Amino acid sequence: MSSSQILHNKPQEYDMADLSKHDGLRPNPGHKDSSNSELPDLKQEENRTPPHGRIAGGSFLESMRGSDSDNSEDGPLKEVNIDMPETRTELITKDGAEYIVLHFTAKDPENPFNWPAGKKVLITLLLCMMTLFIGLATTAYSSGITAMCDDLGVSTELGQLGLFCFNMACALAPLFLAPFCELVGRKIIYIGAYAGFIIVFIGLALGGLFGCVGTILVGGTFSDMYTPDSRAVPMACFAYVAILGTVGAPIYAGFIDQTIGWRWIEGIQGLANLPLLAAILIFFRETRGGVALHKRAKSLRAATGDERYKAEMDLEAKDLKEMLHNSSVKAVKMLATEPVVFAFGLWIAFAWFVTFLFLSVIPITFEEHHGWNEGVAGLPYISLCIGVTIAFGLNFFQIKKYKSIMASHGNHIVPESRLYGAMCGACFLPIGLFIYSFTQYGFITWVAPAIALAPIAMGIFFIFESTYSYTSDCYGENSSSAIAGQGLMRNALGAVAPLFASQFFHNVGSQYAGLILAIAGTALTFIPFVMFKYGHLLRARSKLANTQKGDQEQKDKTGLYPAPFV
Repeated sequence: MSSSQILHNKPQEYDMADLSKHDGLRPNPGHKDSSNSELPDLKQEENRTPPHGRIAGGSFLESMRGSDSDNSEDGPLKEVNIDMPETRTELITKDGAEYIVLHFTAKDPENPFNWPAGKKVLITLLLCMMTLFIGLATTAYSSGITAMCDDLGVSTELGQLGLFCFNMACALAPLFLAPFCELVGRKIIYIGAYAGFIIVFIGLALGGLFGCVGTILVGGTFSDMYTPDSRAVPMACFAYVAILGTVGAPIYAGFIDQTIGWRWIEGIQGLANLPLLAAILIFFRETRGGVALHKRAKSLRAATGDERYKAEMDLEAKDLKEMLHNSSVKAVKMLATEPVVFAFGLWIAFAWFVTFLFLSVIPITFEEHHGWNEGVAGLPYISLCIGVTIAFGLNFFQIKKYKSIMASHGNHIVPESRLYGAMCGACFLPIGLFIYSFTQYGFITWVAPAIALAPIAMGIFFIFESTYSYTSDCYGENSSSAIAGQGLMRNALGAVAPLFASQFFHNVGSQYAGLILAIAGTALTFIPFVMFKYGHLLRARSKLANTQKGDQEQKDKTGLYPAPFV
């Protein structure tokens, strides 16, 4: 039974027609009764749970005295002897059993949507910093591969397996991560995974397993706190730091390798993450609203002895094996059967392929063609950082356009309005690739290929941001599976890119290899234009596509939007 069915079920045991014969506990004056046996049992009637009501207790009751909430239309107020914020209750039946389901009130302070702006900004900052550090640790490894392989006496191709293992772990782990978030919430996953990431920085497969939280869970956490119309800026910040971290590490990692050795590249990365882990332990708060309601239900069961109190997530709980199966199979199925998921998955996978390919290509250009040493050859990555920063700034025009269209449609979300930035900005990727491919000659100044890196990064940002945003708006509560499927394709291509990058550019030639990438990028650039025109038709044919009306109805009833991410 789905959550929407649960929320709209009426308890069969609660006969409203019977209550119409009398007003509350008073017999109906128009009802003639000469026998006590026909009168209702007043004691039983008094203890009967209403279909809708409220519950509160302890210090929270004092703040409610004389307030409008005492006369709330949500139903009668029940007082309990524990600290309990005012909580809406709904009596439902499921599988023949009766439950009292808890929901947030409109102004509940524990509902993440109602948190103060400063608290949301702090959580956003912590998660963006974590994403940045994980990205830096990922690609810093590439700067020390040559020295590491020489030191250990292995081939460079074998050394590239480290990045392959990291990215493949990032690709596969999200397929099985969602159920654990449902069971224990996000905070414990963040802390446990990030601590594991720091501890095992010497093993990139395990590092990818733990580090994938930086690209998978963050979007879902934002959806826990921000309404769809206010989610654009946090998501843009997330996309910015995710790409900045991925392309920024070689700027300094090459100098670390030259001065104190390749081992300290990973050592410094591990140590630098410790202060952030401490900050997350101290300041991060659980963002899944269902977890707070679960704790309230548990406290009510202990205080009242009434086992009917449940959070909605308790009623939807499944066997862990079934949840893991659904999480992984659904993601792959959506990738294979949903045109929107596959098209944008292919596009972002190509962008990620180019990103990790250039970790090997840039040293070829500036070390082999221009004779730079390892440390100086990492400086052109600054151009990538500049490009992604420019794109981040330009994206605010996309955000402004999106809000304008949303306001003109009565705050109804139009997913295709997320694509203006993609249609304009993503063209920079093939443009940059064309410039880079034709400036690979040794007699051409290094300035030309260095400048070409900036538009490449700009295009990657717009692809990354539009893929997450558009998929989220299209699939709503099913977006966790959709994005996990896209992540599988994205990280799989990112994993294989370093394995043959050197051979590809050396055997085909830097100019022609770059030209092939540019042509492929040009073809994929048509994706947002096609989706802008035909996306609404594809969504109409899909059984999994989002219905904004249904989302708003759930928000009105439970205080929570369906989570569009893991």
